[in-house]
This record gives sequence, C-alpha cells and structure tokens, in this order.
Amino acid sequence: MSDASVADMLDPAMIVPVLVALLVVVLTVVLLKFVFGGRSSRNAVLLVGLCDSGKTTLFGQLTERKAVKTHTSIKKNQGTYKLQEGKKGSLQLVDLPGHERLRLVNLDEHKAAAKAIVYLLDSSTFQRDLRDIAEFLYVLLVDATLAKSPFLIVCNKQDMTLAKSEKVVKGMLEKEINMLRVTRQAALEGTDGSSGNNNTFLGRKDKDFEFTQVQQQVTFVECSCLEGKLNITGVEDWINSVA
Repeated sequence: MSDASVADMLDPAMIVPVLVALLVVVLTVVLLKFVFGGRSSRNAVLLVGLCDSGKTTLFGQLTERKAVKTHTSIKKNQGTYKLQEGKKGSLQLVDLPGHERLRLVNLDEHKAAAKAIVYLLDSSTFQRDLRDIAEFLYVLLVDATLAKSPFLIVCNKQDMTLAKSEKVVKGMLEKEINMLRVTRQAALEGTDGSSGNNNTFLGRKDKDFEFTQVQQQVTFVECSCLEGKLNITGVEDWINSVA
C-alpha cells in the first residue's frame, strides 16, 4: 500500500481526538510520577532549632558515633544515618543552621525532601528562649509542605541542672503557642480586616491549643549529647520507627 493511499485512509476528523487522548495519557503518567515519586523521594530527617540547641552535636553522634567539635554554624551539615532495630537502609540527616536569618532559607531548600522533623531545644535555657522556640515551631507546624511529616521535639541537655523535663516543656509550649496564634490572628485581621488565612491558625479555635490538634504526629523526648552522659536512645528509636 502506497503512502498516498495510507494518507487517504486517515480521516482528518479523527486525528485531533487521537492526539488529545495521547496527550491525556502522557499528562496522567507525569502527574502520577510527580505525586508518588515526590513522596518516595522524602528520605531526609531535618535537624532544626535555634542556635546552641545542640543540633550539630547530635548530628555527629548519629552519623559518626562520636562527639564533634561544634561552633555556631552558618552552613548545613549532611550525612547518612544507618537504620537500626533490624531495619535495612539509611536516611539522609540534614543539620540546618539555627541562625535566625538562615533557618527559613535553608528550610525552604530542604523541606520538600523531609520525611521527618527533629526539633531540638536547650532544656536548660528553655524558659528564657520560650518565645523564639515557640515561634519557629509554629512556622514549621503550619507549613503545608510539612503537613504529613512527623515531628520529634527533643528536650536536649538534660545533663544540665536547670534542664526542664519533657512534660514541663510540652505544657509551656502549648500555652505559648496558644497565645501566639491569637496574636497572629489579630495581626492578620488588623492588616486587611478579614479573618486571615485559616491555614495560619494552629489547632482548634474553640479550645486551648494542644499538640494533639495538629495534623502532624508530635512526640517529645529527653536527650543528652554530652560525652559521659550520652543519652540519645529515644531519638534513635523514634527515627527508626518513622523510617
């Protein structure tokens, strides 16, 4: 059969529907790859928190099994955490800078890959830093990209005399976030006269804030990264449980 006769058999009216159908198939495949591929690419545990909370020290213990010399870092650290408890494989561990000007920039760069969030705080200076700790945690919890990422709140430096227990930390954070969400909502209403974006209000409006009200699973654990008083078992157990 000649090329001319084949062309004669093709109905021009059928060409457009066929092309449209092919395009739909291609777009569907791309969309499915984006949705499910994006989920599978979440292989990072992000270590976040304010400066001097002990993130880099914990990072060294988890990735190198030893204490590392630390200083206030303006650069991220990346390493591999080998799963335990009979699990095979590994996770990427990313220690993000705690400096106020850098923390959100670095978070935006890595949050799409976040399988889980480990939020460190210094239990010995917790009361002094409560406002800043709560504000940063609030930002993380209302971030839509992190809506399905479990959170571990690590009450670090339990070896210090003035360290607050995880129970005390949790209660004080809930009270502080309860006040924060009210002031944030009022600021939004004062800006444009509207009720603001509902996604920025954390928890239930008809009740005082509790961590059980957020989308994410939030767990608290006590920790000490100090050599001689090392206690990171709770952190490792949690990481392995969410892997």
